Amino acid sequence: MKHRIVVLGAGYAGATAAGRLAKRLHPADTEIVLVDAGSEFVERIRMHQLATGQDLEPRMLDDVFAGTGVRVRQARVTAVDAEHRTVDVTGDGGPDRITYDTLVYALGSTAADGGVPGVAEYACDVAGKQSALRLRARLAGLAAGEAVLVVGGGLTAIEAVAEIAEARPDLDVSLAARGGVGDWLSEKAQRHLRAAFERLGITVHEHTGVARVEPASVVTADGRTIPAQVTVWTAGFAVHPLAAATTMQVSETGQIVVDDTMRSVSHPDVYAVGDAALARGAGGTPLRMSCASGIPTAHHAADVIAARLTGRPVPPNKIGYSAQCISLGRRDAIVQWVTPDDRPKPSAVTGRTAARLKETICRAAAWTVAHPTSMLPVRRRHATVAGERAASTA
Repeated sequence: MKHRIVVLGAGYAGATAAGRLAKRLHPADTEIVLVDAGSEFVERIRMHQLATGQDLEPRMLDDVFAGTGVRVRQARVTAVDAEHRTVDVTGDGGPDRITYDTLVYALGSTAADGGVPGVAEYACDVAGKQSALRLRARLAGLAAGEAVLVVGGGLTAIEAVAEIAEARPDLDVSLAARGGVGDWLSEKAQRHLRAAFERLGITVHEHTGVARVEPASVVTADGRTIPAQVTVWTAGFAVHPLAAATTMQVSETGQIVVDDTMRSVSHPDVYAVGDAALARGAGGTPLRMSCASGIPTAHHAADVIAARLTGRPVPPNKIGYSAQCISLGRRDAIVQWVTPDDRPKPSAVTGRTAARLKETICRAAAWTVAHPTSMLPVRRRHATVAGERAASTA
């Protein structure tokens, strides 16, 4: 009987894991099933572009994985039983139950409202394709002079506010952050960020918490009102709640706790990658939710699974960061060089050169997902009895 590997989620992490497993394992011994609620791979790091009216190249999952040996199953995951190794799904054919020998959990994250009243009712976000399209429609309906407020101070907030301000210079665009904006960057990068915001006409409200979102404004923690015909909420992400409903060990954030091989510390037949995993990188620092974490964790998990199934040595964990890439519209960006544990170095690339560099990185990430068996030599090795037992029960 074939060893069945089920991958949940076809974002950067899940799609990468499925494709890499297909390059490492022989289809005579293994079956790889990729489950996702959607029919296409979504470039989540470009959702701010989609929201401002830009069109993205569609990449249908069936086309991406055609001929690779990965079977795509379009269905929504409703439950995971980690004790009995089953996944409940529902799709066009109704509810179904999928069994697995090895599970790769990559259901990712979505926008979190932080318990702030009015966010769910009135705010938009750029955490997924449908939410980005809703924001796109809202922005298209705004008249000149109307206000857009982006709430948040991280990378997503910076990219979203800059993209909106560049695409719609006729709007009153502002940013509200609980702390400082970009204050983790090097001095050079911070100077460039402030200059870019000034050039784009973005008003910045730093150290400004939001207590409530209303239909045409937000109320700050100190009682002020900031007008906003459209509020864009980017003040945090939350993982899919399914893992926390299982018997797997999860963190306070609901992420699956994994070891250095991306394997669940409580259930050795489960691996978690991307935003769904509480994993540690260089220096023991927890990896942040990002594409820069998702793809490396997927690579490592796939290589580890393949090694254990084929009786080969388990590769070491070498996950670390090299840069933080921040777009500031289509013609400007910051590439902040960082240490492996994600601390900023003094050096950074800015301006058009950084924009070209970031675009190259984004295209490379999408191309790699869309061509899962094109990169690196394809070495499909046969599973061994010892390897299969180790992967399932060790």
